[in-house]
Amino acid sequence: MTKDRPSGQPDKRRAIISGAVTLFARDGYTRASLDAIAAEAGVSNRTIYNHFTDKADLFQAVIQESTQRVADTMVDLIDRHLGKIIDLESDLADLGLAFLSLLTSDLAPHFAIVRQINAETEHIPPTALELWQDTGPGRVKHHLAGRLREIADRGQLVIDDPARAAGHLMLLVSAENLRDRATPHDRAEVTTMVAAGVHAFLHGYEQRDEQDLKKRASHATRTAH
Repeated sequence: MTKDRPSGQPDKRRAIISGAVTLFARDGYTRASLDAIAAEAGVSNRTIYNHFTDKADLFQAVIQESTQRVADTMVDLIDRHLGKIIDLESDLADLGLAFLSLLTSDLAPHFAIVRQINAETEHIPPTALELWQDTGPGRVKHHLAGRLREIADRGQLVIDDPARAAGHLMLLVSAENLRDRATPHDRAEVTTMVAAGVHAFLHGYEQRDEQDLKKRASHATRTAH
């Protein structure tokens, strides 16, 4: 007969996960110790082992919960901004800004963990890396590709490979483009960066009629001379 868990166990697990998120975000996987996580969570080491096999098991649980939450949010943003197109360029820019706003939201610790993962990939358990990619970036990219395919089917974009196009869009409005220029708090600079990224994306994928192409070619020729 299985023993019932003492009351309060779910709260203990939540405290452990919360403490682990803080430590993994701050110190990374390698440097974060179970002792420090236990102290942050206000529990004993023994309590951690009552819920998780080891640090790798705890890290995987953190990744699963954190990545799922962020991916759910990003998928919702994609549907909200691209579910019904009013102005394609404006809607794509609004989506990019919404993505970047997550960096300063209550989801910020997740992105700190992602930076730590990228910094010490070789030390991260492979199962955790695979889980993160499948649950997070892979899922979001797949969903975005689906929305871009729908837009292309309506004739507003020319896309042969929606997955590649989704990757391009995500990179062009990525926080990586803020390096040495601004922080997510610098709204004007972020808005400019996202607008430039969307403009570059549309330059490659936007549907254009023959007259528009001739105008662009003529402008390029005049500029060259």
